[in-house]
Amino acid sequence: MGVCVGDALGVPVEFSSRAERQDDPVTDIRGYGTYNQPPGTWSDDSSLTLCLADALCDGFDLARIADKFCLWFTEALWTPYNEVFDVGGATSRAISKLLRGGSPTESGGTGDRSNGNGSLMRILPMVYFADHLPFPELLQRVHQVSAITHAHPRSQMACGMYISIARQLLRGQSPNVALEEGLAAVDPFYQQGPFQPERSHFQRLNGQLAQLPIQEISSSGYVVHSLEAALWCFLNTDSYAEAVLQAINLGSDTDTVAAITGGLAGLHYGYEVIPEDWREAIARKEDIIALAQRLDQQLSKAHSQ
Repeated sequence: MGVCVGDALGVPVEFSSRAERQDDPVTDIRGYGTYNQPPGTWSDDSSLTLCLADALCDGFDLARIADKFCLWFTEALWTPYNEVFDVGGATSRAISKLLRGGSPTESGGTGDRSNGNGSLMRILPMVYFADHLPFPELLQRVHQVSAITHAHPRSQMACGMYISIARQLLRGQSPNVALEEGLAAVDPFYQQGPFQPERSHFQRLNGQLAQLPIQEISSSGYVVHSLEAALWCFLNTDSYAEAVLQAINLGSDTDTVAAITGGLAGLHYGYEVIPEDWREAIARKEDIIALAQRLDQQLSKAHSQ
């Protein structure tokens, strides 16, 4: 729900500039705007997050995850109103490959320009394996799930860092400690293989990130920018509502940056702290909650066997 609420808050103002948001800041849930959708409508960010969660209810299987993504693309699975909108280019190309019979291990783009935020925005359900898998295996699976649509090492690293930080939040760590320990946990893995040359792109994700002025934070769709912006908003606010509104009012890729921020803020602050009127406005709220409960039950059952 943290992802979905952030996403829905950002959908009506996606692509607006930071100056526009400063003149007319988002302070509450809105409707219509960019995509002319009613209040509480979430986009592909949440749809693909929910598709991943749905697939994980039956265990980890890349082919099943890819199939759910294809069903979203072709049959509007896990959409608010049976309509697909706001599909990213890299995601569209990868799913088109899958629909032509391609393998989920070979579908994602590997070029330097295939580093949008389309895998980062949907990766959060993987954190629920954190207590069920050794960390190296968890990280490998996160990379595999990213690579269905975004196979460049930089995108895989962004997803790995995000899940590692989220894992620390699930353990009750503060945002600053979760950032520090989450990054420390992945560091040995990213000093080798195809990841090592990409490390310089993430050099701002250190103890100084929160101190950067807003002018140095970009909220574009580039995966590194989106991760930096989400963490910056999360670290510089004290509630779920403040975090996601801060993300939206950066402008640009408002729904996705708010979804990424909202995932972390939801884990940290909890469901009950998300403003009730925002939760109540969310399309298919009960379906989302039922899916989350099903995933939790399935993982608990698998872990106890």
